[in-house]
Amino acid sequence: MITDLPPGLILILGALAIPFIPAGLRRYYVLALPALGLLQLLLLPTGMQGQVEMFGHTLTFVRVDGLAKAFGIIFLIAAFISVIYGWHEQEAAQHVAALIYSGAAIGAVFVGDLISLFIFWELTAIASVFLIWARRTERAYWAGMRYLVVQIGSGVILLAGVVLHYRATGSIAFEHLGVVSLGTTLIFVAFGIKCAFPLLHNWLQDAYPEATVFGAVVLSAFTTKLAVYALARGYAGTEMLIWIGAVMAAFPIFYAVIENDLRRVLAYSLNNQLGFMVVGIGIGSELAINGTVAHAFTHILYKALLFMSMGAVLYRVGTIKGSELGGLYKSMPMTAGFCIVGAASISAFPLFSGFVSKSLILTAAAGEGHWLVWLVLLFASAGVFHHSGIKIPFFAFFAHDSGKRCAEAPTSMLIAMGITAALCIGIGVWPTGLYRILPFPVDFVPYTTAHVITQLQLLMFSALAFSVLMRTGLYPPELRATNLDSDWLYRRMCPAILRFLRDVVRQMHLRALLRAQVRLQRFVATVYRHHGPQGALARTWPTGSTVLWVAVLLCATLFLYYV
Repeated sequence: MITDLPPGLILILGALAIPFIPAGLRRYYVLALPALGLLQLLLLPTGMQGQVEMFGHTLTFVRVDGLAKAFGIIFLIAAFISVIYGWHEQEAAQHVAALIYSGAAIGAVFVGDLISLFIFWELTAIASVFLIWARRTERAYWAGMRYLVVQIGSGVILLAGVVLHYRATGSIAFEHLGVVSLGTTLIFVAFGIKCAFPLLHNWLQDAYPEATVFGAVVLSAFTTKLAVYALARGYAGTEMLIWIGAVMAAFPIFYAVIENDLRRVLAYSLNNQLGFMVVGIGIGSELAINGTVAHAFTHILYKALLFMSMGAVLYRVGTIKGSELGGLYKSMPMTAGFCIVGAASISAFPLFSGFVSKSLILTAAAGEGHWLVWLVLLFASAGVFHHSGIKIPFFAFFAHDSGKRCAEAPTSMLIAMGITAALCIGIGVWPTGLYRILPFPVDFVPYTTAHVITQLQLLMFSALAFSVLMRTGLYPPELRATNLDSDWLYRRMCPAILRFLRDVVRQMHLRALLRAQVRLQRFVATVYRHHGPQGALARTWPTGSTVLWVAVLLCATLFLYYV
């Protein structure tokens, strides 16, 4: 029966047929897959279905409740919009990878056990890396390798945690876990890696900007939001998440402001927005969890819209460096308009989607008495307006005129951006539609006088600060540079340690070689004294003892060098 099939299975199996579909029909075929997946999801009854006996355990592939259904709906909407955006992409492999990746993420949302979660968890990692490698540059190759190591490592830690948790409890159910044992702690760390916790986050800034134009849009929707879902399912109310989320919301601001690569700026702002969601999970109240789910829903849309607009710029101009752009509103006015909608949404302007979701989390933080965290989130809200609300559209489309002239974005890109922009505005104007699909009943009105005035004041003062900094020349200029944060550990510190160890080993080898040479020289001298030039050695090897001992020394040198 259809209710026994994982909702992501249509996308995964359907993707395998893409290479055999004629190019003229492919765009309609890839669009039909997420549409059928959404139809199947809407037909699924609430409860447990699709249970299979495997590995000596009962695996549950279909568990439908409010939390899973909300994430499933937005994941399928994101997959639908993404394939429209990628219609211009003629390479079948990217569509295959994108649909398997999104199908695996959707499948993970609906599982009811940790073994099934691990299977889909690893499938998302393996499928998504091809969206980075498809760019076919050396930077993309190495970024993809690092991304794959981190993502597979997350899966290995998850599996270790599942094994330990099962040994301790005898259960593989994917339900509320809490940080109560070594097993659940390892699972928590695995979720944290995928959610880009502080110091575990730099795979995101490293990999997403190196992906293809199409790939970056797809990547922005699934990996980290799957981790948000997993944390909400297993660790709601874990207090340390409040502080982890607060740090996540605040620290990316400083790096995003000085970053020149605009897709890398968006990667930092993705970290920033994840921080709001993690705070909501840490608070754990019904209002906070609703806020987390709502913000994940709206974030997928407006972040995809921003990545789509910057992808269109990269596609047409060939660069995404802020120092090399400007004035593109003359050539790409529709793309600029859609980018502004995304910028207003991420900045939480009233009547845009970010306002109606972020308000839930801020209200929950204040209502639970987390005033310091509330202030940090206000600071983060002002900061995201700086680096995504203003910086992205300003330096890409306005600022100084770079003199670059190009065609408007392809029609498929404009259609995808138009649909996403309409959803961002529609949710902001009519939030009730979003609130109805949240896990818990919503008794919240975002458009109160206090909410609206407070948010507008915050945004206006932030805009004033940006203007003053720009007019006085204090705003960090757009420079061609690579900024390091926690990647300093593997870009600078680890290579330095390896060079030091290599030098030490070489010195040890050299000393050992010198000692061996001294011993061999003494041995040769002893043999020479006993046998002399006409002795046994000379009679045994007429070519002379010199050649023999040169050969011996050479072999000893090679052995000591390589062993």
